[in-house]
Amino acid sequence: MDARLLLPEGDALTFGVEEEFVLADPVTGAVALAAPRILELLDGESAVMPEFLRFQIETATGIHTGLDELRTELLGLRGRVAGAAADAGCLLLASGTPPCGDLPGLPAVTAEPRYRALAGRFPALLPEAGTCACHVHVGISSPALGVRVLAGLRPWLAPLLAVSANSPFAHDVDSGWASGRYPLWSLWPTAKPPRDWPDAAAYAASIDDVVRRGDALDDQGVYFYARLSPNHPTVEVRIADVGLTAEDAVLQAGLVRALAVTIIAEARAGVAPRPVRAPLVAASLTAAARAGYPGLGIDPFTGEFLPQEVLTDRLLEYVRPALRATGDLTAIDRQLAVVRAGRTGAARQRALFAGAGSPAAFVAELASVTLAGAAGPGSPPVRRPAAVHDG
Repeated sequence: MDARLLLPEGDALTFGVEEEFVLADPVTGAVALAAPRILELLDGESAVMPEFLRFQIETATGIHTGLDELRTELLGLRGRVAGAAADAGCLLLASGTPPCGDLPGLPAVTAEPRYRALAGRFPALLPEAGTCACHVHVGISSPALGVRVLAGLRPWLAPLLAVSANSPFAHDVDSGWASGRYPLWSLWPTAKPPRDWPDAAAYAASIDDVVRRGDALDDQGVYFYARLSPNHPTVEVRIADVGLTAEDAVLQAGLVRALAVTIIAEARAGVAPRPVRAPLVAASLTAAARAGYPGLGIDPFTGEFLPQEVLTDRLLEYVRPALRATGDLTAIDRQLAVVRAGRTGAARQRALFAGAGSPAAFVAELASVTLAGAAGPGSPPVRRPAAVHDG
């Protein structure tokens, strides 16, 4: 593919990242309902927001065109929030599920009307709620183009999940899943892969149907694994666990933008999305969540069982021209080398757990790795353009 086709009018597609974190008690390792206090301590920091439950907290970057700038902001935000968490007597953990202790359910719901309404609508989901993700937003010029990107993303969601899997533990035990977050999050009625909608009107009708059926409070509560943002002119890819390190989030952002760039180039060249059946998309995602990288995966085009490293290499080859055009290839290759060396989030969590003598020691190690590369608790607030945030 001609790289000149990849970037509209010579400009890179913009992106931003949301990261959700667990707050943990440093003595017991269990969740800490400390988000309201942290938000008080960070008064005026618009990039930090409450989440559904009070043991979660979310950060949202500004709008970026380069991975280096994104990395700098992600590290700064992690350092700032971890510093406030320390002042509030807890630890900041980048883990897709709370790894230790029992969850408090209804008493943990954030005291905002929308979150209370969500708890009232879906009470059966509260006992295991509180999973944490990395959401990547990519700027898109129109809903029609965004729907085309969603269709093209469907077969590549599984490798994005496999390389990001970072939630093997819950209730102090190994769940057997590399991404234990995935089966829990998928209990929500709208947590599904995007469909191959023919146009933006069909997408909008689908959102309206979901809300009308009561499967979501509103369009913001439609949790497709990839969707058109209800608040911004972006495609929002929500499949990844929160990265154990900021570099994991940078990897997701680079790959997602490269996928969007590639799919847009194909659309402009009149290339239709390669057909893929919904059951195989679902099966590939389940395999990626269970085994992670480098476990056994499923090719969503053929149904063939293949090593996840083969499927990830196919993703890389598909987006390589886009990565070259955006200047991201070296950074993505470097972080994928970390993944190929067996240092995924799930693998590192399991190694830390094996070496820890207690839940407190385990969460202390997780908190330390969460801050790898960050400036530390004294880092200044990050000031940047309006944040990307969709909840």
